[in-house]
Amino acid sequence: MSSSTAIALGLPIAGLAYLAYQLKDVGRRESYLPSGPPTVPLLGNLNIFPKEYAHYTFTEWAQKYGEIYSLKIGPATAIVISSAAVVKELMDKRSATTADRPPNHIAMTIAGGKNMVLAHYTDDWRALRRAAHEILTPQACEQHLPIQQAEATQLMHDLLTRPNDFYTSVRRYSSSVIMSVLFGQRSPRFNTPATEEFFHVQHLWEHALEPGAHPPVDLLPILQKVPERFAAWKQLCTEVRRLQRKLYFGLLEEVEKRTARGDANGCWMETVCARAEEWSMDRELVGYLGGVLIEGGSDTTSSFIQSLILALVTHPEVQKKAQEEIDRVVGSDRAPVLEDIENLPYCQAIILETHRWRPVAPLAIPHSNTQDEIFRGHVIPKGTTIFVNNWAIFHDPNVYENPDEFNPDRFIESEFGTKPEAREGDKDRRNNLAFGSGRRICPGIHLANNSLRINTVNLLWAFNFLKAKDALGKEITPDVWDYAKGILTCPNPFKCEIVPRSQHHKEIIERQFAEATEVFERFEHELSPEDRAFVKEQRKGQ
Repeated sequence: MSSSTAIALGLPIAGLAYLAYQLKDVGRRESYLPSGPPTVPLLGNLNIFPKEYAHYTFTEWAQKYGEIYSLKIGPATAIVISSAAVVKELMDKRSATTADRPPNHIAMTIAGGKNMVLAHYTDDWRALRRAAHEILTPQACEQHLPIQQAEATQLMHDLLTRPNDFYTSVRRYSSSVIMSVLFGQRSPRFNTPATEEFFHVQHLWEHALEPGAHPPVDLLPILQKVPERFAAWKQLCTEVRRLQRKLYFGLLEEVEKRTARGDANGCWMETVCARAEEWSMDRELVGYLGGVLIEGGSDTTSSFIQSLILALVTHPEVQKKAQEEIDRVVGSDRAPVLEDIENLPYCQAIILETHRWRPVAPLAIPHSNTQDEIFRGHVIPKGTTIFVNNWAIFHDPNVYENPDEFNPDRFIESEFGTKPEAREGDKDRRNNLAFGSGRRICPGIHLANNSLRINTVNLLWAFNFLKAKDALGKEITPDVWDYAKGILTCPNPFKCEIVPRSQHHKEIIERQFAEATEVFERFEHELSPEDRAFVKEQRKGQ
């Protein structure tokens, strides 16, 4: 064999050997990381990463590997946090370095890095966050209580007149509130075009973001080069981007036109448009700010209320106890108002227990760190994906007695619902963990809390939520584990019977709904012809 031939054969062999050497540690857990499930070469834990309902699997692993453990996703690293103490130390106290987001090619493809919830810790994110905080202060939220209260009254009226449509009525409520306060236009029915469009695209958006539901395009960038016709995830991205932009920028354009002709009605996006230059925001950022606030205000609120109704249907003793408290404090001659909640500790406990029992974001939105962090003798390297497993935190049997049970009394017995032997750790807990952590905590928390409080006391005051019956009169017990997949989750549609507590309650709801017309009319200047016809029919005889 000639020397040139030997060289020609040797070079590829050497190249393969070098490649094998480079790849030999890919997927292997480094010694400085917290422990976790066993890895396999190259893939690490990718071969066992759950494709749906990841919070359940992550919780099982937490019981084996502890309150903070690591996963190897090919060459990348993730950690999973499953205790309030670790959240407090890493996500709250060290928020300056753990407030970033991990790479998300799918989210970037759809929103171009301008979705405030998923954007990296950049100047754009800081501009969006500043604007959101400016318009979502407790004082600003108080200005919008009239429309929140009026919409909550319509929800009661909808349940009174169309109880079988409660699932979509709840969605209409949450969408109409955020559409009104943000864009100055309400949704009198679920089929209002903007509401219907939002929930359609939101379902697709959540599917696009679901952990494990799509190929690992961030870990294997070569997958990003696959032609769209061969990549279902790319087709999904294209469709979601088109639908989001159509909705978000269409709503923004309507605000701009209304303001230009002198018909401003005090909605938040009018303020954002007026101060955009001051906040270093171009029109793209303004449009996406409005969009992400719709996302945060619609889906999460409706999911909570649907879980609340599911809990009331399946726990009649809780419903009865809450109604006795409301009757004692509020009485039956008027519907509750927001201020009543301060005197209704059991109703407050129901809200806290619903957050704990069925958190809307069971795995939160993943964080990432901008520098190495040393924690309990381990190194969490820069760029690690950080999952906060709310489900595991809220269902830890070492912290909560019978955690799978819906039991508001736990929050009467102690501030954080913990059992006696676990209360030493209460110093590390907070009851707003469901809204996120650190600098990424939900900016709409005050508006959301007002909605959850108003509706919880309203629904308990007005109705009995009962199990539906089949054709033979046998009660149908809803499956409390039948929840939708996705990064945000809610109960799948279920059957129940919703009955006004008395004729007197029914008459008060009807009267209060008629009195709300004046509030509604401020937000009804741009209704579609179909919506106008619906409103006219709904108010006939008032």
